[in-house]
Amino acid sequence: MASGPVQSVSVGGRTLRVSSLDKVLFPATGTTKGEVLQYYVQAADRLLPRLAGRPVTRIRWPHGVSGQSFFEKNLPSGAPDWLRSVTIRGHGSRSGRESVTYPLVEDLPTLVYLVNLGSLELHVPQWRVDGDGHPLPPDRMVVDLDPGPGAGLTECARVAVLVRDQLAAVGLDTQPVTSGSKGMQLYAELDGDRTSEEVSEVARTLAQLLAERHPDLVVWKMTKALRPGKVFLDWSQNNAAKTTICPYSLRGRERPQVAAPREWAEVEAAADGSGSLVQVTYDEVLGR
Repeated sequence: MASGPVQSVSVGGRTLRVSSLDKVLFPATGTTKGEVLQYYVQAADRLLPRLAGRPVTRIRWPHGVSGQSFFEKNLPSGAPDWLRSVTIRGHGSRSGRESVTYPLVEDLPTLVYLVNLGSLELHVPQWRVDGDGHPLPPDRMVVDLDPGPGAGLTECARVAVLVRDQLAAVGLDTQPVTSGSKGMQLYAELDGDRTSEEVSEVARTLAQLLAERHPDLVVWKMTKALRPGKVFLDWSQNNAAKTTICPYSLRGRERPQVAAPREWAEVEAAADGSGSLVQVTYDEVLGR
């Protein structure tokens, strides 16, 4: 769906055709497609290692965030033959296919190719594939913190500290990431000896424990009526068929916000009221 003036650029030894670089993708800030591509090029050193080996689902906004968007799992039609892909069976798709052929985004040309198609958001599972394209056990657990009405990043920060301390007690270190949307995620690296079902069960048990101990702040059930003023601790993101936004990916929000790794000192300050935590834009991420 790339349209408008086209030009050829050299990226990582590949010649790519990019188009409509002056098109405004974020009207609220006037951010253009060219600026989005430039962000992804500048962030690639941090982003690509987090994408490597993971099948990538994209959310595309061909006409900017004020237009229509759509999920895309399968490799785009017309993709160059050098673009690596992997076919995964059993996770299904919205079209009812039994298998999905995903792109693997492991180099800068692939990243630029997909972003040029309007792929603002890049989502990945908690597992990677091996050299033969077979899914491996999850190498991380994610705890997704989703604030309900009346809650925000301050409440998420308070819950994040609780989650961090609980997981630290069993030897797991966590990395906080503000989602670029409403809430945040916490990632804990795993040694790959548990299935997705086992990791989901651990995350669910953690959510239930914290909801029991802090009922004024945490809910573990998705029921919307329970969520005003509280944080939904979404343990289900560890299901093998689910994906989360990749850290350093842009989000298709009104402003060009990014899923941004944060320092624990920032989160602690928001939790105890000595500071504040806000979603950050792509230029702020580059400044960090």
